[in-house]
Amino acid sequence: MAIDSKSKADNRRGAAKQAKSPLNSQARSYLDHHRKVARESARRLLKTPVASLMTWTVMGVALALPVALLLLLGSLQGVSAGWESSARITSYLAMDLSVEQASELSDEVARDGRITSVQLVARDQALAEFRASSGLGEALDFLGDNPLPHTLLITPQDSARSAEGVQALVTYIEGIDGIERVQVDLGWLQRLNAMTDILARAVWALAILLGAAVILVIGNTVRLAIENRRDEILVAKLVGGTDAFVRRPFLYAGAWFGLGGGVVAWLLIQASLWWLSGPIERLAGLYRSEFSLQGPGFEGALALIIVAMLLGWLGAWVAVKRHLDDIDPGDIAGG
Repeated sequence: MAIDSKSKADNRRGAAKQAKSPLNSQARSYLDHHRKVARESARRLLKTPVASLMTWTVMGVALALPVALLLLLGSLQGVSAGWESSARITSYLAMDLSVEQASELSDEVARDGRITSVQLVARDQALAEFRASSGLGEALDFLGDNPLPHTLLITPQDSARSAEGVQALVTYIEGIDGIERVQVDLGWLQRLNAMTDILARAVWALAILLGAAVILVIGNTVRLAIENRRDEILVAKLVGGTDAFVRRPFLYAGAWFGLGGGVVAWLLIQASLWWLSGPIERLAGLYRSEFSLQGPGFEGALALIIVAMLLGWLGAWVAVKRHLDDIDPGDIAGG
């Protein structure tokens, strides 16, 4: 009985494997066919290296230009963010306030949650510092009274260190009694941010246009490949080849074109960064700035190549969808 039950269990397992094996066999056959088609598509591209290299170069230039501009804008925005983080508000108090009143006013301002610290510079301290730094000590001796007011040096919180946040703080401080004038030099930074926003929109528009150009280039290249293999496509349709089977090699060709174009774009970007890094670092050093061009990095390079392959695939799909429908097996019968 034990032997019979064991044999029955083995038979059930064997039957289950036989039931699953057709599915596994179909999946393996499907994947093998994809690998074969991908290799064959790459082999066809390598058989015409000059034409393939020209297509890759066109794609690389079209992709490298907007990516390089986006990297430049990212570097500029990073520098402007650093300048924003160093923004400090200077508030000049009324001349008739005493040191005690100025200290109370400093405490009132410091209680605002958007402010990190408030430093009170008394009138006498400000005059002494100005005397030491200006070299006009003898001229200042002729002044009867101290012309400098008490001053508050206000440092905003990190969350408020932006053009909008600082402007809101300035509006709040100007409304406090006893504060005569508030000074913060963020006008040029606001203009810089406005310019970078405009440039960012322009770069994205350029990227969309060049992406469309890449799709058209790949579509035209695949269209020529379809025309060259017209007879092969007709035969495949006559023997029952599905549309998916017929268009698969061309879609892989578009993906390979995209891969090559993405690699060329990455090489062009790296070469441009290497060529420009020296002069830019020297110019930044003259202005005592830490500005430097940042490369795309590994993740950026991977994203660039993936986007290029998607554009290549999309261009091939558009061409295949448009031109394969025009190839009718009835053309042979009619002929």
